[in-house]
Amino acid sequence: MKCVFVTVGTTSFDDLIACVSAPDSLQKIESLGYNRLILQIGRGTVVPEPFSTESFTLDVYRYKDSLKEDIGKADLVISHAGAGSCLEALEKGKPLVVVINEKLMNNHQLELAKQLHKEGHLFYCTCSTLPGLLQSMDLSTLKCYPPGQPEKFSAFLDKVVGLQK
Repeated sequence: MKCVFVTVGTTSFDDLIACVSAPDSLQKIESLGYNRLILQIGRGTVVPEPFSTESFTLDVYRYKDSLKEDIGKADLVISHAGAGSCLEALEKGKPLVVVINEKLMNNHQLELAKQLHKEGHLFYCTCSTLPGLLQSMDLSTLKCYPPGQPEKFSAFLDKVVGLQK
């Protein structure tokens, strides 16, 4: 079983959920060899209908106490650009695609994703470019994120968010 886990954390990111659960995205995900998609939809108003066929399963939920288990099971994590979600996936050594929410003003998330992409730890895109990225990305090119350095990560975040010069 190969599994894709999509998380929006505690926020709502309807565009991402709508995009990733659209029939052409599901087809693309399946054609890449994945047979399970788990959507964690947070406060979102887009609630895809879970289904299961012989070759593919779609699961949907709002919240769990911990995403550890789903991240642990995933072969690919698609996440909103929340620092917590990103860090959790990276520390577990999971291939990560970060989807930037273009509707958020003052988008620090983009800076974070860009930097981590530059360092080779993840891919990032917007909802509109996600299908193309899924098709073209080579997960074997991703570098492992050095584990156990949350202070480095928070210093980096502070810098991105402009708390320190």
